[in-house]
Amino acid sequence: MLVSSYSQMPDVLKQGAEAKIFTCDFQGRPCIVKERFPKGYRHPVLDRSLTNQRTKSEVRSMMRCRNSGILTPTVFFVDLESNKIYMQYFSNSSTVREHIIKVHSSTPDPIPALRPLAAKIGSTLGLMHSNNIIHGDLTTSNMLLDGDPDELSLVMIDFGLGYTESVAEDKGVDLYVLERALLSTHPNTEALFDVILQNYKKAYVGQGSVEVIRKLEEVRLRGRKRTMVG
Repeated sequence: MLVSSYSQMPDVLKQGAEAKIFTCDFQGRPCIVKERFPKGYRHPVLDRSLTNQRTKSEVRSMMRCRNSGILTPTVFFVDLESNKIYMQYFSNSSTVREHIIKVHSSTPDPIPALRPLAAKIGSTLGLMHSNNIIHGDLTTSNMLLDGDPDELSLVMIDFGLGYTESVAEDKGVDLYVLERALLSTHPNTEALFDVILQNYKKAYVGQGSVEVIRKLEEVRLRGRKRTMVG
């Protein structure tokens, strides 16, 4: 049944250490497929168990986001036999990374133009962490702008390292990963991360953001110490 759902050969978009991403037509709908492949260095039984867990965890993270009002790809089908996730394909989209690079190249002073996007990212992450969803790999490549970038329809993608956790330190690490990714990929954007944090705190439900930001500062300090030792 699943094989007959294809009306064309899959078009591989990306392959990493954990999975490959390809597009196909699934029951008349264009979709993205994420397929985790076996790791030869692990015992087959252990590998299958771990891979299944990661696939389930990724789907749960996306579903939890959608139930919280955060845009993620709609999951069409999950095949745990082959560890494939069939999900919505945003054909008219660009990554936040691509958008920031485009604005930087076309605007003498890009920061004011990018502040609304930074605010949207901050409010989205504040809501996400309020619901105890940890992304695990927050980068500007793992966020999409669907349609007209000015409409700020932000879609969170690639929850391959995602999980549910209420501990403030895990959320602080999530923010630290984004900060490092933002500043290394897009230099001189410190002001944008400040906007992200401001809106993160506004959107975070309850008082938990205070502890998260405190943990972020601790993680930053540990990072600076490691850099000095290195």
